[in-house]
Amino acid sequence: MNGRRGVSTPARLDKLAVMDDDLGARILLLVVMTAAGVLLIWVAHAAASGRIKRDPIAGIRTAATMESDQAWLAAHVRAKPATVRAGIAAIVSGLAALPPLPTPVSAAVVVVGCAVMLAFALHGARIGSRAARNATHDASGR
Repeated sequence: MNGRRGVSTPARLDKLAVMDDDLGARILLLVVMTAAGVLLIWVAHAAASGRIKRDPIAGIRTAATMESDQAWLAAHVRAKPATVRAGIAAIVSGLAALPPLPTPVSAAVVVVGCAVMLAFALHGARIGSRAARNATHDASGR
């Protein structure tokens, strides 16, 4: 044992090895969540500005939004604030994984962040779909 709080050197090395594993996991969580957040924010801006047209990959793809270009744009303009908040939630949860907390705590923070991100994204999809139905209804005059 060395003179520091009765912890032997091999135990300290084991603790450092675990911290290295934790660091790798935290960095992975940071990268994945930050990338997801940036992508959500970019898609929100691009779809609301009309740069992303109706397609099978990105955006709110419901029967109402896919009905016309006008419905697609109306949905994404209306859903943009909620979708941006979803992206921000992802980025914040990724950043929250960086402090040297135990991996289960970091993972729990990211899981909560994912739940918040999903809630905002689903809320945006719901209000966007409603806006698309209204745009289609207004265009048809019914």
